[in-house]
Order: sequence, then structure tokens, then C-alpha cells
Amino acid sequence: MNVAIRTLRGDEIQLAIDAAALEGWNPGLHDARCFHAADADGFLVAEHEGLPVGFISAVSYSGRFGFLGLYIVAPTWRGRGIGMQLWKAGMKRLKGHVVGLDGVPAQQDNYRRSGFELAWNNVRFAGVARDASGVRPAQIVPLRAVDFDLPRADDRRVFPASREAFLRSWISMPESTGLAWMDQGRLAGWGLIRRCREGRKIGPLVAENPDVANALFEALCASVPAGETIYVDIPLPNADAVTLAEAHGMQSVFETARMYAGPAPACELERVYGITTFELG
Repeated sequence: MNVAIRTLRGDEIQLAIDAAALEGWNPGLHDARCFHAADADGFLVAEHEGLPVGFISAVSYSGRFGFLGLYIVAPTWRGRGIGMQLWKAGMKRLKGHVVGLDGVPAQQDNYRRSGFELAWNNVRFAGVARDASGVRPAQIVPLRAVDFDLPRADDRRVFPASREAFLRSWISMPESTGLAWMDQGRLAGWGLIRRCREGRKIGPLVAENPDVANALFEALCASVPAGETIYVDIPLPNADAVTLAEAHGMQSVFETARMYAGPAPACELERVYGITTFELG
């Protein structure tokens, strides 16, 4: 069946995030404003007689790198070709880009038929925040107190395009705590934990070595009530990140396949201990 596909307004992006919550993807409570900052025209809705029946995000970064996410058709509307219409609309918007996505591994063959190739797998780990113990290292400071140019520049080492507006919004998100490890004016690591539909999620968590990553992880967890569920999304090629999660008693609960259409962009995965968000790359 044919549907009308249009761009979501900023105040409508929450509709797609609510649909993601129904799928069990556990988005953040305040993600919508940040997503809009990434690309105001990057979120599409399929409508049937004015009723939203599906969504896809096709976010463009600097006109060169794009990322697909929030690809959802309402359960009662599946099997009618709506998903393919959304897919084509998203890919058309990102024509000429290298395009990435995080899809469930079972759909890899379908994505390959559209020109995507597997780059690596990611795993979502879940655990529980424990009572804070010990003294926080003096090197750990609030992220918002750090010169924004430092995390902005560091983010370019782990993300293939500039996303300054998104990062500014992400760092200032309500109900979140951002921390940085500063060593004599040098940024050695940084991360953020935000409130989600269920529990809290750490992302990003970027560090130059496992010790800095672990200190930031513990400080972020200590910023929320003990017993709160904690999630972190980790690229499997970073064995140190997996070791960190398992050392804190976290368990694998969800997996995605990172795939690209076009050359896989350079990314220092050994610095990535927590992905910012699956929806935007």
C-alpha cells in the first residue's frame, strides 16, 4: 500500500522515539532535542490518512556521512510494503553519502542486498549501580566545565564526521551527568550517563586506556542511586571495553551489527568504551 512520507518537525521527533520505546530499544527521556540538533530534516514518517504508521531516521553529517536508524513500522501495519517505502526514502536522502546503520544480526542478509557490509558487532551490556566507595580521582571533573573544543576534537577520533551541534545538545541534556578526565589540561577520557525509559545508559564513554575508562565508568555509576539499572553499548572489537563491563558484573542483553554502504570510515575503536547512541551512530 502507498503511504505519504514526510519530514518530522522538531516537536514530532518524539513520536519516533516513542515507537522505539515500544520496540524495547529503551531510548533516553530527552533524546529528541539532541536528535533534532544533529539534523533537523533527518527524521521521516510514513502516514496513512494522516495516521503515523512508520518511521526512519536518515541523518546527514556534513553531507558526506549518513546514518540510518529508528527504522520502525507499527506492528499492525507490517507486511504491506511500508518499510520498503521508508527505506527507499531514507536512502534517497543520503544519496552520495557513506551510510552506516546498527541493525539486528538476523537482518544482515537483507542489508547486504542493499549494498551494506558488516564492519563489526556491538553488544548492549546491563548491570546495576552499586554503592559508591572510595574517593573520586582529582582528575575527574564535570564535563560541562571543560572547554567544549576538547571533547569536540576527541569525538572526531571516534566518529567519522563533525557533529558539533549534536554534542553541545547531548552534553547539556537534562537528567544526565557528564564527566571528564583531565590530566594537566589534556583530555584523557570523557563520558555521559543519561536517564532512559528504563534505568540509565552510559554513552559515550571514550578513554585513552582501560584505567581511565574504568575510573570514569565507576564515577558515572556513582552519580546515580545504588540499585539503578545501568546500560552501556560496546563495540566488540574493543576487548578492553568488554572486560570492563564483565568485571562490573554486567551481562550481554542485546546485539547489533554495524554495517556500512561504502568504505567503512576510520574510527579509533580502541578508545570507544561506550557508543553514544545506536540511533545516530
